Amino acid sequence: MLSRARRVASSGADLARGVGTLFTPRALIGMAIEGAWISTHLATYPLGIFQERTEGLRGYRIEHLAPVQRGLIISHLEASGTPILLVHGFIDNRSIFTLLRRGLTRRGFGAVYAMNYSSVTKDVRTAAAQLGEEIEAIVAETGYGKIHIVGHSLGGLIARYYVTRLGGDAHVHTLVTLGTPHQGTYTAYTLPTRLAGQMRPDSALIAELDEPAPGCTTRFICYWSDTDVVIVPQGNGALRHPDLSVRNIRLHGVGHISLPIVGDVVHGISTALAELDQDGGTLTAGVTQIAARQRAEAESRARSRRSGGAHPSLHART
Repeated sequence: MLSRARRVASSGADLARGVGTLFTPRALIGMAIEGAWISTHLATYPLGIFQERTEGLRGYRIEHLAPVQRGLIISHLEASGTPILLVHGFIDNRSIFTLLRRGLTRRGFGAVYAMNYSSVTKDVRTAAAQLGEEIEAIVAETGYGKIHIVGHSLGGLIARYYVTRLGGDAHVHTLVTLGTPHQGTYTAYTLPTRLAGQMRPDSALIAELDEPAPGCTTRFICYWSDTDVVIVPQGNGALRHPDLSVRNIRLHGVGHISLPIVGDVVHGISTALAELDQDGGTLTAGVTQIAARQRAEAESRARSRRSGGAHPSLHART
């Protein structure tokens, strides 16, 4: 694991590179789209304040469903029924997931939940404990031993704490994070609150999350954007931890609020979570043992080079 000094130096270099990416044509277009989505989200924000949790459609009849929904239920019944919990970010609520939730249900996922943690939360650890209670309730209600979580921004950090520090991997198969400050963000220095302080790169919470997490069984998929002006430097949205199975996905020209909305992210999440098999494993590299697969591919390439043969084609990753 990188030392604190090396991390600071690396963050400085990432910050310099990040400033340059903000002025590319695609980034400027992304900023305009981000502004439009912010306006839309402000309009829908009041709708997400009062209800603590919403549930996706459940049932056994399929003739009324669209072909995509029927296909997932028929071919991957376990995947389609595995609950998905959406966890919002800082000073937000479940309304940020309106389009993502709709996209997941249209693709055949039958139990999509969204929760609001307390608006007066001042501590990630407290919010993680509250998240654990919510997950226990979903597990008891649905009968599924494991669920998936999609966390936006701070929501991903809360979910990561639950999974790696509170034993939550026993109930979480896959954690998808969107624009989460896994290594902290310098924008947190602009807010003089305890919760913002925990998102700073030098905070005790970030240091605790960097501690060993041996045996963690949860798979991580982390989306981050090189034009995210909330996560600074932008590369801190990637998760790097030697004990965790992680797939980091870099996006370009996507703003912080746009991450749960853009089609590529909705499609990527749907594809990855659709590959859950009946034993709780997965059928593609999207959410399963990334590190082991990468090692196997590296060994295969090395054998190919030694033998002088062509490297066999690899399955496309989701």
